[in-house]
Amino acid sequence: MATTETPNRPRRSKLHESFVPELVYFEPGALDYPKGQQIYRWVEEQGIPLRMTTSHNRITNLPGDSELEQYKIAKRTLVVGVRKTLKFDQSKPSAEYAIPIATGCMGHCHYCYLQTTLGAKPYIRVYVNMDEIMDAARGYIEERVPEITRFEAACTSDPVGLEPITGSLRELIEFMADQEHGRLRFVTKFHHVDSLLDARHNGHTRIRFSVNSQYVIKHFEPATSRFEQRIEAAAKVARAGYPMGFIIAPIIWYEGWEEGYGELIAKLAEALPVEATQGLTFELIQHRFTKTAKNVIARRYPKTKLEMDIEKRKYKWGRWGQGKYVYPDEKADALRMFISERIFEHFPQAEIDYFT
Repeated sequence: MATTETPNRPRRSKLHESFVPELVYFEPGALDYPKGQQIYRWVEEQGIPLRMTTSHNRITNLPGDSELEQYKIAKRTLVVGVRKTLKFDQSKPSAEYAIPIATGCMGHCHYCYLQTTLGAKPYIRVYVNMDEIMDAARGYIEERVPEITRFEAACTSDPVGLEPITGSLRELIEFMADQEHGRLRFVTKFHHVDSLLDARHNGHTRIRFSVNSQYVIKHFEPATSRFEQRIEAAAKVARAGYPMGFIIAPIIWYEGWEEGYGELIAKLAEALPVEATQGLTFELIQHRFTKTAKNVIARRYPKTKLEMDIEKRKYKWGRWGQGKYVYPDEKADALRMFISERIFEHFPQAEIDYFT
């Protein structure tokens, strides 16, 4: 049933193709769920090397002769398990709670906070006990009635990139459609939304796309969908009646940033259908990093052009007594004001939820 060979299948590098892992692990308990059985059959049909593991939290025998090689292989490894912890984390300012349907991402964004939050576990985990996860969400909703409770599905992953394998987002969307006081949100850098377009959503799910200037996408977002693919997907989502949004993150100060971000907003306005401009929201997040993240990124992406000079930054304390390095107020204010002005110039009815 299982194999231990090192992954040697040809890499699928074409950006229009969805993610196909090169190695898959299963927890035995995952096969007690229909979704686990479904993914298992798909893995066998694809001819992907398959192994069993006692826990999705502890994969210790990944192949690779160095830390960097193991990291690269981990980003192409899928682990199928059961989510045992059903206590949801807070997800401010995006939502009240993070809803855990996956952990880890196949993208190679140099700046991503998952570099440190996932630590030595950069492999991609998907959870098959969706009914239990949705039951837990229902409990959180009921606790806050009559207030609306929002759930963010992309705090620790990019679930759209995994949707062709799991189908979990569609399940979650249709579950939330029936929740009078529940709302779902997720953000993505991928364009694989076709299976979501005819889902029954009742306007209760807001789909946001992470966009950036061409400079940032080119240099810091390998293994994600191209800008044009993301905007095409956004247009499809808007025509399907979903509430829409964009996250511009991380906003990076570089030579020519004004031209780059001005071009970004203009391209959005040019490409989007009228449906996409109704109730449109923007979330703006400046680039930030920790000392730990800087060290991890330097090891994993030794040729990165990402600027992480502590001397050029301001230290900002976080909610949990830990801080991050952000831009000094003068630069942060310039970024916020310029991008906000361009947004309202092209999308006068849009809302900017926050700048952080």
